[in-house]
Amino acid sequence: MRLNKFIAHYSSYSRREADKAIEAGYVKVDGEVEINPATSVDEKYSKVSISGKKVMPTEQYTVIAYNKEKGELVTKTDPKGRKTIYDTLPSKYKHYIPIGRLDYATEGLLLMTDASRVATALMTSSMERVYRVKVKGEITEAIETAMKNGLELEDASLGAHELSDIGSMNFAPFYAYKIIKNSPMYSILKIAIGEGQNREVRRFFGHFDREVVDLKRLSFGGIELNNLPNGKVRFLTRSEYGHLYEFMKHHEREEKEKAPKTGSKPPKFDKKESKSDEREPKAYAKPHETAGKEHKSYIKELKNKDSKSKETNKKDKYGKKELKNPKKGARK
Repeated sequence: MRLNKFIAHYSSYSRREADKAIEAGYVKVDGEVEINPATSVDEKYSKVSISGKKVMPTEQYTVIAYNKEKGELVTKTDPKGRKTIYDTLPSKYKHYIPIGRLDYATEGLLLMTDASRVATALMTSSMERVYRVKVKGEITEAIETAMKNGLELEDASLGAHELSDIGSMNFAPFYAYKIIKNSPMYSILKIAIGEGQNREVRRFFGHFDREVVDLKRLSFGGIELNNLPNGKVRFLTRSEYGHLYEFMKHHEREEKEKAPKTGSKPPKFDKKESKSDEREPKAYAKPHETAGKEHKSYIKELKNKDSKSKETNKKDKYGKKELKNPKKGARK
């Protein structure tokens, strides 16, 4: 495994942060300073340290749910001195990585983790993200058609940040949507999408001259915000952790199949960790049922494991039975 990938995989460092630490001479491999991020290391036998602190191969990780408030930036620091999520979070979570971002004016569920590999896997997945959206104006037939069929824009600047250099954007069909209120003054919807592009929701409705005046994320991959107070954190339940463990196992198996084969095997996850209720829950996530053909066998396996009581509860979370179903195979 490349040295920078090893550090990002088994620590809270991002790949970019790992590169900087290596190039600055803070990283040692088997007692010798190594300044090449591409140097190969053996996951099982190499001894890697950053500023004297060992980086140990482990499959343990923690994921937390945070209720982000409006007016907070999802970043470590801000040159303008604006408030960030790390100003609100307890100090023990200062090294946690946000799984995706919510913009300054957006509130709601933000998942965070102490393992960059988990953050990357979830951010790049097609798991369902559910939002409550309030826009100026009514929801027209053209907007509904775009939600059902997707949208390709050469100019997706409306709704974007003024400094954004992203021009064109493709919007996949929404997994589902529900119009709660529709009037010429303003409309309210619940939408379920499977992407996390830059200001995606604001850009989508901006194309139809519908300014998003209120945006709140309600869930991510089956993890619900529920009644978590603003600015507060919670650990994930045993069930949420179980889904994430299964997802990560599936994801890493796929990654291993894609990568060139080597003689060494990756370290195994210690399943005993998931049996203790005394420890902080370690993870989360249930992929959306329309996440793609590559997930079909995995999702079928999860469905067989879900309890009848959990299936009953689905009717109460987000009113899924009332959602319009834009595509075959979308969640009902």
